[in-house]
Amino acid sequence: MILNRLHDLALGLPRVGKRVLAVLLDTLLCVATVLCGYYLRLGYWILPTGIQLLPIAVSIILAIPLFIRVGLYRAIFRYSGRAALGALALAGSVYGATFATVFTFIGIDKVPRTLGLIQPILLIAAVGMSRVAVRFWLGGGYAQIRAMNSRSRVLIYGAGRAGRQLAAALAGSSEMRVVGFVDDDTSLHDSLLNGQPIHPADRLEALIATEQVGHVLLAMPSATRARRSEILSVLKHSAVQVRTLPDLNDIARGRVTVNDLRELDIEDLLGRDPVTPNPVLLGRNVLGKTVLVSGAGGSIGSELCRRIMRLGPHCLILYDVSEPALYAVHRELVGIEPAGEGMPRAELVPLLGSVTDAKRLTSIMAAFQPDTIYHAAAYKHVPLVEHNPGEGLHNNVFGTLTTAQVAQAHGVSDFVLISTDKAVRPTNVMGASKRLSEMALQALAAEGGKTRFSMVRFGNVLGSSGSVVPLFRKQIREGGPLTITHADITRYFMSIPEAAELVIQAGSMAHGGEVFVLDMGEPVRIVDLARNMIELSGLRVRDAAAPDGDIEIAVVGLRPGEKLYEELLISAGDQPTDHPRIMKAREPMLGWAELSPKLDELASHIARNDAQAVRRCLQSLVPEFAPTDAVCDFVYLRQETTASA
Repeated sequence: MILNRLHDLALGLPRVGKRVLAVLLDTLLCVATVLCGYYLRLGYWILPTGIQLLPIAVSIILAIPLFIRVGLYRAIFRYSGRAALGALALAGSVYGATFATVFTFIGIDKVPRTLGLIQPILLIAAVGMSRVAVRFWLGGGYAQIRAMNSRSRVLIYGAGRAGRQLAAALAGSSEMRVVGFVDDDTSLHDSLLNGQPIHPADRLEALIATEQVGHVLLAMPSATRARRSEILSVLKHSAVQVRTLPDLNDIARGRVTVNDLRELDIEDLLGRDPVTPNPVLLGRNVLGKTVLVSGAGGSIGSELCRRIMRLGPHCLILYDVSEPALYAVHRELVGIEPAGEGMPRAELVPLLGSVTDAKRLTSIMAAFQPDTIYHAAAYKHVPLVEHNPGEGLHNNVFGTLTTAQVAQAHGVSDFVLISTDKAVRPTNVMGASKRLSEMALQALAAEGGKTRFSMVRFGNVLGSSGSVVPLFRKQIREGGPLTITHADITRYFMSIPEAAELVIQAGSMAHGGEVFVLDMGEPVRIVDLARNMIELSGLRVRDAAAPDGDIEIAVVGLRPGEKLYEELLISAGDQPTDHPRIMKAREPMLGWAELSPKLDELASHIARNDAQAVRRCLQSLVPEFAPTDAVCDFVYLRQETTASA
């Protein structure tokens, strides 16, 4: 815009340049006010000639030095105030008296005497108004209007209490300006809220175009996930950024503020609502008991701890090998209160240690006598475990076995392993290690004893450290590209809170040896997830059909051990349970007498770092393990290279 360019140019001029412009402006005003004075006296415009030009010359010769003398050009015009007006009044008085003396009291032939009175009034008024205009233009007034016009235009979806509070919070925002509401309630349509109209949902796309909307804010905390998914499917192709408010539980504490707005939860795109948890199942293994969570600082482990804290345990033991992760989760949990009225606050015990350290685990369990253990500790990043298979197996398999055997020796009632869909027909060491962990617990359960061992198997959790969602968000902020490993790759997804609640409920239904499988809904194509995240950020995908788009989706190739799709069941014939979203799988197993010597053999191969022998042994233990890549253990390959050299 030309005005904006002129504004920026004027602000950027040196002070001398600004003073020269001010002198030129006042010179033009001297000329203009003399011409206006002639018009007001004669009733028509004239082009002065001869002696009629004398008032113009006198005005310039008299006014400019006088303005310089009183310091009118020393003021910084965009901050001029009373001092500048005082200087102008003084100069105007002297100028008016002098000009009137020459042209009114003395008089000049062919120059109307009234010009001597009219022109000084016009000039001082014009100079004063020019200073006010400059102060507005350069001193902030114009900038405020410019900023107001540059604010993103916002539609709020939801005209209920949350929408009203959000609109009130945005009233003082320097970034967003509300231009209307959209709501599903037909009784509100075409009425006004905070001076803005409320529109029906079927006008949403048209409103975004006509109102040049940049953001749509979802202020509908009580809406079902299915309804939110329907709205998002409309918004995906509208080039607007979508933000949302938390759910009702999160905003029940007080007023909605702008800070409550957050990036869209991708679980909204799953299109299904979480099943209301069964309070009996949730509390059975937790309420009033001592609970230990291994891997407490991880994505799943920390969410399990949050849920457990609200369920009223007697004591919650946080066990993790990572000091920063343990510190962070402990500090957060200190502020969580039990959900039930009258529930005592749990004792929180943060403990450092590895799940492979039998001595450390023995001392902990002897001291605290836990009733329930949720075993979430694991190495889960597929490529890392593929490049470090010995350590992955040592931690995932033998760490699980060590923890389970110590728990069994100390009479722990329930031991729940957090497993993964990658354990089903695995193509990588990580998945095979989790399947072997399941088999070890199945074998221990078959031996009998007080401890009930169970496993809970599910897919990817949105927002976890291994999820693609945080990576995609980071790549969008950096301008792309979004990297996917294959155009056809699919994954099951579930939110972290939903997964944690289902894990707790599944474990409470165990009798010993069960593999529970969570209903993950339909698998999601990763390329579709990437596309949705780009479009719901108000951007366009750059591809062959839209070469001028904003962000590209790049296919970089499958990583070592990665498979195109995941499964949840090895064998057909899953069984229902008391929970509609939890099934029981029928999976093959080996007895402890057969499994134990094979595990000893695997451990000896790991100790020698014989990656080829480790793979052969792992394939014999887990017949479904079908690796797609050659051995890529970094240390083993370097040793082989060194030996051959």
